[in-house]
Amino acid sequence: MTVESPCYLDHNATAPLRPQAAQAMASVFAQYGNPSSVHSFGRAARRIVEDARRHVAALVSARPEDVVFTSGGTEANNLALRGAGRARILVSAVEHPSVLEAADGIETITVDKYGVVDLDALTRMLAEDDAPALVSVMLANNETGVIQPVAPAAAWAREHGALVHCDAVQAAGRIPLDMAGLGVDLLTLSAHKLGGPKGVGALIVGDDVTLSPLLRGGGQERGRRAGTENVSGIAGFGAAAAAALSEIEQARDLAVLRDSLEEGLLRNIPGVRVVGAGIARIPNTSCIALPGVSAETQVMALDLAGFAVSAGSACSSGKVKASHVLQAMGLTEEIAGCAIRVSLGRGNIEADIDAFVAAYREFASRARTSAA
Repeated sequence: MTVESPCYLDHNATAPLRPQAAQAMASVFAQYGNPSSVHSFGRAARRIVEDARRHVAALVSARPEDVVFTSGGTEANNLALRGAGRARILVSAVEHPSVLEAADGIETITVDKYGVVDLDALTRMLAEDDAPALVSVMLANNETGVIQPVAPAAAWAREHGALVHCDAVQAAGRIPLDMAGLGVDLLTLSAHKLGGPKGVGALIVGDDVTLSPLLRGGGQERGRRAGTENVSGIAGFGAAAAAALSEIEQARDLAVLRDSLEEGLLRNIPGVRVVGAGIARIPNTSCIALPGVSAETQVMALDLAGFAVSAGSACSSGKVKASHVLQAMGLTEEIAGCAIRVSLGRGNIEADIDAFVAAYREFASRARTSAA
């Protein structure tokens, strides 16, 4: 089964640009002042940046002065892990590669069968060495949608004098965020995951954190990130953040569609698995495993049928390989290499779910017949 027009089910990779963000960016394109300049053109650009900073801060209940604009979530994660100046860096085994590979000598914290960080393991690791540490635990996993116990992890880490970083890229705009409530010192956001433009993100930095910049040579962003600000991108980020915050309650409705999708697949396709089911997840994400059929084959076949989905992280230069997240959860390489991610967002409706279930059922039947 194919659809008449492509159906986008890959919002965790990037969300469609919100109209509010597009409008905000378009209004800035004619603005050519440098926000560091003191003349009227520069001051106008500075107002745009600072208005956006307030909207981004409001999304996570932070202060505007705590927002450091970056080129995206990857840079923000690298700035947090390498700029905090801690001798030890402990991260959960299911983090995004931009955390797992941000520095040398990173220590990984084990997770359980659901992909939830093992707090006992974290406590043991912190107790084993009293060197100044930074702990990084994401809020919601990009592949499975599983929500991590960030607040308890932060509490344990703080008892041992550690700083705490949270990659909240996938959670922003999908569940309410409160940086103080999470108890973290550093928090990462990315504009294009919530309907803003690509190429802009933010690191939210707590008041007591001293951060060494990765990019030097200018005093921008309170000396924490050198380089002329991307005014149009930041404007789009601010508009997207404001829109996402105003619609945060509506995001919960996606759980109804997600549950309908999973129920349809489980009912119609023998052997299919939903990874992470039975535990708290963000409302839009399903990780589906079809044993015996590679993820790459599934992604390509569904694309031909008119459905855009992905396998694992979408930030690996188009590579499709067995998911390190699923392997960390204890799944065999056979299962981990046969899982795809379906991530819903604005614009998806029940008809999309029905069509996807029908197409996936038809594809699964075909694939298994060919393998027999």
